[in-house]
Amino acid sequence: MAREAGLDLVEVSPTAEPPVCRIMDHGKWLYEQKRKAKLNQKKQHSVTLKEIRLRPKIDDHDREIKIGHAIKFLEKGHKVQFTILFRGREMMHQEYGLEMFKEILETLREEAKVEREPVKLGRRMTMVVAPK
Repeated sequence: MAREAGLDLVEVSPTAEPPVCRIMDHGKWLYEQKRKAKLNQKKQHSVTLKEIRLRPKIDDHDREIKIGHAIKFLEKGHKVQFTILFRGREMMHQEYGLEMFKEILETLREEAKVEREPVKLGRRMTMVVAPK
């Protein structure tokens, strides 16, 4: 029957009693399976961590530009890690870093929530925010 129809005889369940076979176009079926897998993979969105580096003495306008970049990342669904780097005498005034993080959170309160509170590691202070 399969030869007459110009199709393939495919064994679907060889362990069943009796074995189950199907008459179908096997090449077309394989193509559709690959296509479905590709479409499912296309629909997936991987969340990446984007880093924005700041310094304690950064100017207000420069900080606003960096926050604008963070907003774009958050709109795309990415997490954003803010890193403040301290050098030399800046280590004595780490409260500036905490103040800067508070200002950033105030600006981003509509778009983001804090995923990891500000943490001090060596000469770096980091904070991670995620989209709401």
